[in-house]
Amino acid sequence: MKAKWRRELPLHVMILPGLILIVLFSYIPMAGITIAFQRFIPAKGLFGDQQWIGWDNFQYVMSLPNFTQVLWNTLFISSFKLILGLIVPIVFAVLLNELKNNVIKRSVQTAIYLPYFLSWVVLGGILIDILSPSGGIVNGFLGLLGIPKIFFLGDNEWFPFTLITSDVWKNFGYGTIVYLAAITGIDPGLYEAATIDGANRWRKIWHITIPGMRMVIVLLSVLSLGQLLNAGFDQVFNLYSPQVYESGDILDTFVYRIGLLDAQYGVATAVGFFKSVISLTLISGSYFLAYRFAKYRIF
Repeated sequence: MKAKWRRELPLHVMILPGLILIVLFSYIPMAGITIAFQRFIPAKGLFGDQQWIGWDNFQYVMSLPNFTQVLWNTLFISSFKLILGLIVPIVFAVLLNELKNNVIKRSVQTAIYLPYFLSWVVLGGILIDILSPSGGIVNGFLGLLGIPKIFFLGDNEWFPFTLITSDVWKNFGYGTIVYLAAITGIDPGLYEAATIDGANRWRKIWHITIPGMRMVIVLLSVLSLGQLLNAGFDQVFNLYSPQVYESGDILDTFVYRIGLLDAQYGVATAVGFFKSVISLTLISGSYFLAYRFAKYRIF
């Protein structure tokens, strides 16, 4: 036992800084959850003599006429982001793996990975320019094809799909790298045996490559389901405007406006608490399903 502890001690020490940060920025702030059950007055302080009002903040939020639409927007946008965020990297990783020219493969990897390092502040400005209905390159190209100009960032019909598409474009390069790493762990002997048995390229992909990526796919799926109510505050905040609140307003931007702009701290905390409980339920359920159907366990 002592030998095992000494062997694993450096690993525990490496984890320690991350645990400290989690405690400081994730667990200690949980004390603020009490605000959701109070008529919070900032001047009295977090632990001051606040008025407790029970579930009134939650009932008030549920009675707001636009809350249902905000919740639907969040689920719609985040669901498509999660689904496409899994499918697109998997497909692209498989296609890249089939490339035999390493120079082309590395060049493509670098090109698709680059947007991941850019913040939404930078990408938001780029998208506003290229999607502009007046001088944007996208609408200029559509004009050459005889297609009417589209106000991607100002039309409620197009705005959610603009968010989904731009988010997948930004992040799928990272997922592709992860899946390519999983593919490199597959035993090459399996491909050789399949070749001897007469399997073509598509058979090898379906019966060897995809099953070899299964555990990574399950892991990322489990982790992503817990983010179902996180539709991307940074992205939406940098791209939306009042004219697309109907289709683009999500829970995080809703909380921002109610809590910081309208100073309704108790109501904003109630929405955040509601979102956290749902997310915990989703990730717990997805972890159970991962173990039930794929025998995957984190611990």
